[in-house]
Amino acid sequence: MPVRPAAARGALHPRNRHQGRYDMAALVAASPALAPCLRSSPTGAETIDFTDPAAVRLLNAALLKLYYGVAHWDLPADYLCPPIPGRADYLHYLADLLAGDAGGQPPRGKAVRVLDIGCGANCIYPLIGHAEYGWRFVGSDIDRRALAAAGEVLRANPGFGQAIKLRHQPQETAIFANVIEPGERFALTLCNPPFHASAAEARAGTQRKWRNLGRDEHERRNFGGQASELWCPGGEAAFVRRMIAESREVADHCLWFTSLVARADNLAPIRRALAAAGVADSRTIAMAQGQKQSRFVAWSWHDAAARRAWWQPAASPE
Repeated sequence: MPVRPAAARGALHPRNRHQGRYDMAALVAASPALAPCLRSSPTGAETIDFTDPAAVRLLNAALLKLYYGVAHWDLPADYLCPPIPGRADYLHYLADLLAGDAGGQPPRGKAVRVLDIGCGANCIYPLIGHAEYGWRFVGSDIDRRALAAAGEVLRANPGFGQAIKLRHQPQETAIFANVIEPGERFALTLCNPPFHASAAEARAGTQRKWRNLGRDEHERRNFGGQASELWCPGGEAAFVRRMIAESREVADHCLWFTSLVARADNLAPIRRALAAAGVADSRTIAMAQGQKQSRFVAWSWHDAAARRAWWQPAASPE
């Protein structure tokens, strides 16, 4: 594995650009539209109202512009707005995963192709992954409106649009089928699966979040999201188990399959599914953002020798 500084307990990955407090002065300088959203925190520091979706979207746009060179970014108001530091962390740990098979350093450049399952309207993973590592991406989604919104962002940022392609998944029960084309090879797949098991569970989760903020439910502004972002039958554990089963059919096309797992108690059934499937290797990689603990699972149908051979020049994609 690559040599890198160990992350302190609760800290972001050492390569993550978002250590510590946001530099609001630098963000406003990069994106002046953020200025009206600033307010003072109880400690006197400048912040924004994180329950205001418009302010959160403008903060994300400023972060993407300042740190990743994304000149224009936005998404429809009824889609989830992702926290960028945590999304960047997943990508940095994925780079470390690849480094273990590629000579100890995270591989960079267009030879590294990544498939984002459920890229959504925000297209965050492809944007950050291309800016940080020069990787090329395919982003898939079942939601045509989400893909249209992501496409608008790519058209507004041509340098990213050349490296990121979007594909519609026409079959709601499929994950890799219909998306991976014959002869394609991906070093990675990544996914942030729907968390809840039903629409009712998703609504209950939204209400609980709002009560925890001490706000009236009718004032709720920033806990929306489309159904495909929030829930699927069986929740994330069932989704990942389905992903494991389907990954066998495209094993020759992908080096590592990965997925975030939001709930720690979902790890046991996922690990059982990996063991039953007979994958060559599997990992659970822990991450943290302050008090929040997170993790992703990774598995490969290729043994260590085959994974190293993947990176040999004769085997690398053009």
